[in-house]
Amino acid sequence: METTTPSNEDKDGEDGRFLRLFVHHEQSLRAYARAIVPTWDAVDEVIQEASLVMWRKLGQLDADENFLPWAKVVVRFEALRARRNYARDRLVFSEELLALLADEAAEVEEEHLVLERSALKICFRKLSPAHQELLLAPYAGSGKVKELAGYSTRSVNSYYKLLGRLRAKLQSCIESELYAVRKLSLRAPDPHSRPQ
Repeated sequence: METTTPSNEDKDGEDGRFLRLFVHHEQSLRAYARAIVPTWDAVDEVIQEASLVMWRKLGQLDADENFLPWAKVVVRFEALRARRNYARDRLVFSEELLALLADEAAEVEEEHLVLERSALKICFRKLSPAHQELLLAPYAGSGKVKELAGYSTRSVNSYYKLLGRLRAKLQSCIESELYAVRKLSLRAPDPHSRPQ
């Protein structure tokens, strides 16, 4: 019976796929791990161990867009394993509480991302089409800002300065939108509370 082994090209493709997905989601995974383990050093250890497990088991992932939920399961198991090592410390929470905190952190993180994206859309739409185009130019490929400057009498340097001001304006708008949402949510009655 002849066995087949993956070629170097297949292995390099899978390694590249893993690296691309892992790097894209690493910050979310680190934040998720931090909700479970007590220190950033522990997070480093958990992420290192979890990344090895993910790399070995990448073939089990059915689609790239499912990487983050799949990776969070791996991180959770590795974090709980690491947490058992910290169990001797009397200041460590129970596994049940940590699981609850991890679930809550995932929900809060997702809610915050949704709110940030919504605020970004609102603020981006407030800008003129020319300013929207300039803000997107650095992500459209190299030379796009220079190309836009070439269509006008302004220098490339002035376009980069304008880009910096537009980014600051967009950031300020997003922060204001998020503040307004938080302020409204604090005033809104809790739907789970009973009237007295």
